[in-house]
Amino acid sequence: MSKSSYPLKLPASLKREAQRLAKDDGVSLNQWISIAVAQQITAHETTAAFLRRFAGDARPEDMLALLAKVPDVDPLSGDELPEGYQYRPKVFGAV
Repeated sequence: MSKSSYPLKLPASLKREAQRLAKDDGVSLNQWISIAVAQQITAHETTAAFLRRFAGDARPEDMLALLAKVPDVDPLSGDELPEGYQYRPKVFGAV
């Protein structure tokens, strides 16, 4: 397996936690970070494969047609949004 270097700058608190976890696992910090990156890649690839398998060739407009069939009724008691709720879309990868 070929290897390459990448200078990584971490916040001090994050590095301390990673060092602690690496020590607990009995591996070097470098190895621990490599494993963490590999796990993230696997998780993303697994999710993408899952979505491709179950979505097939579905398109966004297919979902819109389905949602158009949902009746416009008030939510059941207890399912209401909290008072003052404001929708904030998540931006993946943002901190």
